[in-house]
Amino acid sequence: MARRAFPRALVGALAGAFLGAAAARAAYTAFTRRPPVGDTETWARTNHRGEPITLLEGPAFVAGAGAAAAVTPGLPSGVRAAALLAVAGSGGLGAYDDLYGATSSKGFRGHLSALAKGEVTSGAVKILGIGATGLAAAAVTSRNPFDVPRAFFDVIVNGGVIAGSANLANLFDLRPGRAIKVGLLAGAPLLAAGLLKKDPVPAALVALPMGAAAALLPEDLGERAMLGDAGANALGALLGLAATVTLGRPGRLAVLGTVVALTAASEKVSFTKVIAGNPLLHRVDMLGRRPVEQAPTPR
Repeated sequence: MARRAFPRALVGALAGAFLGAAAARAAYTAFTRRPPVGDTETWARTNHRGEPITLLEGPAFVAGAGAAAAVTPGLPSGVRAAALLAVAGSGGLGAYDDLYGATSSKGFRGHLSALAKGEVTSGAVKILGIGATGLAAAAVTSRNPFDVPRAFFDVIVNGGVIAGSANLANLFDLRPGRAIKVGLLAGAPLLAAGLLKKDPVPAALVALPMGAAAALLPEDLGERAMLGDAGANALGALLGLAATVTLGRPGRLAVLGTVVALTAASEKVSFTKVIAGNPLLHRVDMLGRRPVEQAPTPR
């Protein structure tokens, strides 16, 4: 029986990765022809080079990952519902910030300071909304429904992991491919843990956003598109949800502590400067990217 269990986990991972990748690519193709809101100019932005780029990669990730979560076989109804809630909530709120957000306030401190003064920024709406959807997704997958104190603690921890991961992933979406690379690197040990547990549910749940993100990576590295808040928030939220399903309580607490520490650090230091100053991180960050002087890849 044990020998049959590990292939089931591997099959679950392959199914999640394949469905996530196929759905994300199909959604990107469809959205570049007919955007989900407005027209192509609505989603057009200027990247760090001052060159035109589209944010449609984000809605494509949200739609693709959501569709894959709905049809990936073997996911329990609670986990499936939590995945759909996490990707739709974080992705939808991220898209709202992409389209209508102002840049006068930045970071947790900036948005919450503005809120304390009575100014409701799009960022504050996103922070509170993603926090609420994170808690809701955590409640759906509660492991101790009849132990109220324990269940309450787990929902708070798991909701913090989901919402915090959504925000943290967005903090890395400042250079081509960076947020996706961080997501793939963060997802790899979770995927390994799911496979080692010989459980197809966490394996599939981790592989699903990794497959969707990997399928969109060429567009990101080619500087034709970027995840934006919609895609980065959704990627982080799904990986956070996967962590809550895969890891025990000590592991989840460690992830939450890491997310909180990195988020707090982002208020003081520039991740881009830190990465540029570390040879190994810089090499990984530049992997697959075109040099500064190189012209953009044709569409």
